[in-house]
Amino acid sequence: MKKRARLNITLMKKSIIMLAALFVMSLQIKGQNMVLTKTQQALVPIAANEAKGNIKELKASLNEGFDQGLTVSEAKEALSQLYAYTGFPRSLNALGALQQVIKERHEAGLRVEEGREADPLPKDYDALKQGTEVQTQLVGGHPFTYTFAPQSDYYLKAHLFGDIFARNNLSFADREVVTVSAISALPGCEPQLQAHVSGARNMGVSDEALKEMPGLLETKIGSAEAERLRGALAAVLGDGYQTGHTAGSAFPSATDPQFSVWPKGEPNPYGKYFTGKSFLADVGGGVMNVTFEPRCRNNWHIHHKQVQVLICVAGRGWYQEWGKEAIEMTPGTIIAIPAEAKHWHGAAKDSWFQHLTYHKDVQEGASNEWLEPVADEEYEKVK
Repeated sequence: MKKRARLNITLMKKSIIMLAALFVMSLQIKGQNMVLTKTQQALVPIAANEAKGNIKELKASLNEGFDQGLTVSEAKEALSQLYAYTGFPRSLNALGALQQVIKERHEAGLRVEEGREADPLPKDYDALKQGTEVQTQLVGGHPFTYTFAPQSDYYLKAHLFGDIFARNNLSFADREVVTVSAISALPGCEPQLQAHVSGARNMGVSDEALKEMPGLLETKIGSAEAERLRGALAAVLGDGYQTGHTAGSAFPSATDPQFSVWPKGEPNPYGKYFTGKSFLADVGGGVMNVTFEPRCRNNWHIHHKQVQVLICVAGRGWYQEWGKEAIEMTPGTIIAIPAEAKHWHGAAKDSWFQHLTYHKDVQEGASNEWLEPVADEEYEKVK
């Protein structure tokens, strides 16, 4: 009977791992069938990372975009346009990162497609006139004049919507996807974000495409940016759009694709060993699902005479062993924690986090030793 019970638990654990892998695959497959074009999918995290000034992640997003067929011309155009929304310092830093990525890819023999440059403008091109027409289209078919600051009104019409938007190596829809993604990463700009959600619709971005963008931001940037855009979408689309969170809670509901597979559970009975709120759900076979709110993490602890296995199934978090660099955990990450290793794990600063956990290679006398909390100054060092 004991052998049969152990066999059943082993099969259950294998099934859990397979389900987690299938979950991650389903996210990847869904990404392949999105309404957003491949170019727009690539530009979402690129624009958001530019706005955040996160050069490391920007370079990763650029590499991923080039792997998916993004061209140098498209990337350069998006990062140049963003100076009008995020300032020259971030735009120029981002363009410098783009140059580094291109150089590194050439040296590594990786694909880099130059793409086509924008067509030259006619000699008699009137930027103010054309920009006024483009801005009128963006705001919904009626003229807009910023009488309080006429100089800003001119810059918007003649330069942003006249000179920049006239460059046709990105479409108007592409440019609004870039703008919405960037402003989603800028706290305190919610009115502008709502305006550009409306503008994106007027420039040809479908509601279905807009609804896909928070999921991309959630996966590749963070929950705060995704929620900012969800709020703008809810304000613009009204009853036609439901945010991914339950009323009165920042936790994603079952309608959120990342958090629809594994149960949140009840408040964690081991909460005294955690900084922040966490939840625990028994999913059977000795496997538990632990859910962490943003910034929540458990204390340093040691599993004696047993190996703990973590499988990230939603959100983003961290695992760190004593004296080693922290390891980022995203859906599909699997970590086997050696017995006797002092460690902690928990959510990223801006994301909820779920992982499955179970123990293997359990020896007689196995136990768990809880130690000191992970201090705020230690946690803040994790990037």
